[in-house]
Amino acid sequence: MFKQYIVKKLSLLSLVLVIAAACQQEEIDDITKVDPGEDQAAPEVEITSPGDDTDFQTTTETVMINIAFEATDDIEITEISVDLNGEELEFYDEFTDYRIVDKEVPYELSDGEYTLTVTVTDIAGNTTSETINFSKETVPYVPQFDGEAFYMNLNGGYADLISNREITAVGEPGFAGEAQIGSNAYAGNTDSYLTAPVEGLTSLTFSATFWYKLDADQEKAGIITASALQNPENPEGPQNLRTSGFRFFREGTDVFKLNIGNGSAEAWNDPGSSNISSGEWTHIAFTISETETVIYFNGEAINTSTLDAPMSWEGVDLISIMSGAPGFTEWGHLSDLSYMDDLRFFNKALTAEEVNEVMGYTEE
Repeated sequence: MFKQYIVKKLSLLSLVLVIAAACQQEEIDDITKVDPGEDQAAPEVEITSPGDDTDFQTTTETVMINIAFEATDDIEITEISVDLNGEELEFYDEFTDYRIVDKEVPYELSDGEYTLTVTVTDIAGNTTSETINFSKETVPYVPQFDGEAFYMNLNGGYADLISNREITAVGEPGFAGEAQIGSNAYAGNTDSYLTAPVEGLTSLTFSATFWYKLDADQEKAGIITASALQNPENPEGPQNLRTSGFRFFREGTDVFKLNIGNGSAEAWNDPGSSNISSGEWTHIAFTISETETVIYFNGEAINTSTLDAPMSWEGVDLISIMSGAPGFTEWGHLSDLSYMDDLRFFNKALTAEEVNEVMGYTEE
């Protein structure tokens, strides 16, 4: 036993000597402190939410928003002040990363006019500020069209104005800083989308209308989808069950398709290229009756397809907006990076005249 102990001690001593020799032979580099240099530039700051001149119009007296900003400096940030209407809302002087700082500040917004200023100071005393303005107004919404059951104006916020219900945001969807109606439409982002419960929307007939500005740098994407989960116990896993609900999605740069499930089979409306131009707002609508589906662009029916049986809502719990997730993901129809504005759902199949009425009502 004593002999084995001596052998172990000698082996450990040999290992220490090998490591020491390697260091002396510069096989392991020494850690050298690098002087970051002098602070030569003022810090930078960008308020990422809300957008400048956003007018939050809600049916409730208050709404929760996220005030978000990003600050950077070449050497070190020492202080950040967030002021709302001249009063300090938040102050930061301790940072995990003192060159790049991302912050979100939840705030319950009530009616009024607001001025938001974020001021950043670096270690050399350089100061940079950014200021934006926004407002909040309570506007009770009355449905404007027969059969209208869901309406999101997407003007800097996510809420169904008919049910007064906040819509769930997944990931970090953004705002466009422009809109077809209002001032600040929905802007898509990677792995980001909205979900709305299907309560009050599960009619055998259904229509959706919205304004859309195409991001032509992206091909496949989900736009409005309502799918049952193929594997409810693993909602993050592959899903592509198409025998219920519907899926309106983008297959190519400007190729839009509609897929319908009737409980046991699926049907397709595939018009091919839509000739939508990137950078221009387009009014899109699709209608689902018990016997056919129709896709409209700018008020014109571009394709009609028949149905052998009415649409089924079996197993469908939510409608995804600007993504195929979570129930329609296997073909790469994930988040759409395009812009969307003024989204409406109807518990009926709109006629061509009604589609044009909605489009005309929402044109500026």
